[in-house]
Amino acid sequence: MSAILRTILQGFGVRTIHECRDAETALSNMAAFNPDILLLDLFMDEMDGLELARHIRNDDDSPNKYLPIIMVTAHSERSRVLQAINAGVNEYLAKPVRPIDLFERMVSLIERPRRFVRVPGYFGPDRRRRQESRYEGPWRRSTDEKYDDGYDDEEAVA
Repeated sequence: MSAILRTILQGFGVRTIHECRDAETALSNMAAFNPDILLLDLFMDEMDGLELARHIRNDDDSPNKYLPIIMVTAHSERSRVLQAINAGVNEYLAKPVRPIDLFERMVSLIERPRRFVRVPGYFGPDRRRRQESRYEGPWRRSTDEKYDDGYDDEEAVA
């Protein structure tokens, strides 16, 4: 699979690719080379992909807590996807990998990056992909409460 991913990435024009077979090597390479993106498998020796993602997001000695992470795995069960999202993975891609799917995930990371949030028990990209207007839960903002996004409404329309 790593050879296929390498070929796909080279086809996209990626020039520098570092392959790592375990989490320890990945962390040392990340510190040395500061990659732009990490493609990560769920199952690896010693530390699995979820643990590595949590380490990258939460440990004080993490080389880059904001590194975009795409989990690439054959396990597409909903529970596995949710585990990856809750570990701080940006995108999830099920095998077999089609080049267009990888390309779309990479474009999403670049053109539509999600802001990072820190809440008790989680640091990583905002897990919500869209705002749910029908949400009626206890943490819903009241309708008279104004959300300040830092932009003047007239400027945002222009």
